[in-house]
Amino acid sequence: MNARLIAFEGGEGSGKSTQAGLLADRLGARLTYEPGDTPVGQRIRATVLDPDHPEIAPRTEALLMAADRAQHAAEVLAPTLAAGQHVVTDRYIGSSLVYQGIGRDLGVDAVWDLSRFATGGLEADLVVLLTVPEDEVDRRLDRELDRLEQAGADFHRRVRSGFEKLAADHGWAVVDGFGSIDEVHQRVVAAVEAAGIALYPS
Repeated sequence: MNARLIAFEGGEGSGKSTQAGLLADRLGARLTYEPGDTPVGQRIRATVLDPDHPEIAPRTEALLMAADRAQHAAEVLAPTLAAGQHVVTDRYIGSSLVYQGIGRDLGVDAVWDLSRFATGGLEADLVVLLTVPEDEVDRRLDRELDRLEQAGADFHRRVRSGFEKLAADHGWAVVDGFGSIDEVHQRVVAAVEAAGIALYPS
């Protein structure tokens, strides 16, 4: 079996974490996430998402995310794939391209180069973008928000349109994230099967 790396992307409240977990269970895959799924990454996450640090500059944010991704790739992604196990990650390179490249206006190409350096060129075999209506996002985010979630309506509109543009440009699987958890999961399964990735029976 060729181990595959599947990345879930989407704006805040899109249901990525739930759907990534369900797919990982179905595939027998290693479930992981960014930022923060290594001891080093936990420290980076605590800093970059802390709402008490609004002074973090866009380039600093991009470099912190890249540092987390470098450790993630070295410690989790590459070894797991090399051992022959699928990996499902809740966020990967696409999030930086959108949040920092487009949302923070640093440029997609510059952020892509940074992520390639951080990962040694390890890219996802499949990117699944979950989309939900804006009013549904507002309903789902009825909780204390982190620093990026607090970035403002204009920022998050750029993020949503950025995800849609990158999905169209790079052939990501776009999945409607509105509906019951099981309904969305079945759409995700269909997208994974369409990409030629074999699923274990549910």
